[in-house]
Amino acid sequence: MKTLEITEQSALSAFAKGSESDRTLLKNLFPGQNFNLKITDRIKSYADACAEVGYMPLTISDFAALPHKDQEATYAFHQLTIIARALNEGWEPDWNDGNQYKYYPWFKHAACGSGFSYVVFRFDFGFSSAGSRLYFKSCELAEYAGKEFISIYNQFLKI
Repeated sequence: MKTLEITEQSALSAFAKGSESDRTLLKNLFPGQNFNLKITDRIKSYADACAEVGYMPLTISDFAALPHKDQEATYAFHQLTIIARALNEGWEPDWNDGNQYKYYPWFKHAACGSGFSYVVFRFDFGFSSAGSRLYFKSCELAEYAGKEFISIYNQFLKI
């Protein structure tokens, strides 16, 4: 007899993406597991986001082919892209739909000069000021991302 192991993150991700019969199966296999966690409860790190979307996490060394001064910002953009993809749970902005709200975190430069601080979320209709990969389907997700992942946004936004 063989034993199969699955991470909690993988089970939660499978539950979120699965059909009703898949969900029933997972509930029966793991009766003590709470599968009703919100996405913001499941995604607390870049590694969580990678597990959610089924990607192998990268490291800064994976960007070594780039000029040194661009590595950190490019790595941060990659992380934020994966985080946004996970938090959006398959939603992608439709740039042909001018009635669809698209949200992103809004930052201001910190008074101490050490980086950016989260201020509020913003929404757009038809133009992109944050990069379309970094938009969110709701103001709550934009606010969560801006606060929870502020250190990654700081790496991305600083020169």
